[in-house]
Amino acid sequence: MLFQTFRGEQAAASGPSATAWAAASVGVLGARVRMVLLDAGRGFVELLHNSLALIGFVIALMLILAATRADLRDAGEQRLAQWLQERVQSRAGMNVEPDAIDRATAALVKSLPKDQAAVAVWLATKYRVAPEPVAALVVEAHDIARETKLDAHLILAIAAVESGFNPFAQSPVGAQGLMQVMTGVHADKYLHFGGKLAAFDPVTNLRVGVKVLQECIQRAGSVEAGLKYYVGAALHDGDGGYSAKVFAEQARLREVARGRSVPTITAQAAPAAPLSAADRALAEMGALRSVSSHSESAAPAASPAPSQGPEPRQALQDPVSLNKL
Repeated sequence: MLFQTFRGEQAAASGPSATAWAAASVGVLGARVRMVLLDAGRGFVELLHNSLALIGFVIALMLILAATRADLRDAGEQRLAQWLQERVQSRAGMNVEPDAIDRATAALVKSLPKDQAAVAVWLATKYRVAPEPVAALVVEAHDIARETKLDAHLILAIAAVESGFNPFAQSPVGAQGLMQVMTGVHADKYLHFGGKLAAFDPVTNLRVGVKVLQECIQRAGSVEAGLKYYVGAALHDGDGGYSAKVFAEQARLREVARGRSVPTITAQAAPAAPLSAADRALAEMGALRSVSSHSESAAPAASPAPSQGPEPRQALQDPVSLNKL
């Protein structure tokens, strides 16, 4: 009984002081936690500030170096472009080439003048090709015509008769491309465009073909006679109706440009005229290179008399022709 009374008195005496001590301890602990958190926050802010300052310093240094070192700038740009292209390829799942459109020979038809657009659509319909590439060739033909004083419709008519606007066409005797130029004979003209493979670029082939046509006209004295040289029939009595076909197509294109309704007829390749043994030998030996420089002053050697003139794109070869050998 006495022991219980003593414990009760002790508990009564110590109760308030223990509570106060616990409260004080909690207060001190809370203050210390707050101090630690504040110190940590200040440290983080200071670290972040220093890091940003360091990053800014590095960026400023890189900009200074890029401004003074063109090689470093170019290397950085190339690396960035490569990284971006790799990202695009990864997402596309194939090799991509953003500049590939620069190689395309095409133009929007609606961007052309009304007369040129009409011609482009008519040619595309007749020869069953896409209007956009033809539109680009129509524009190019008009640009060349202004430079050469030739008729743009004549240029387009030759391309139509020669290849049907197939830039990869090739005849058995080696005439290639849109204008069916003899690449081997006129390799020197293609040097200005990077080499003989440029024959399959339609714009290049168009320019080279017109240059050959100019030489033929200058040499023959007229457009009609120049077409005879162009098709490779300089030593023959006729040209197999080649110039007539070209002039007929030219007339149709003029009517289309004027807004007239001209029916389209599906283009068909003319049957090939067989090469004679002599002509085939000349084609294989490339006789033009050794004879053409003397053909202006020397009379042409006797050639087999043709029964019929050569057909377009399959012309009989002779040493006087500037193109079809």
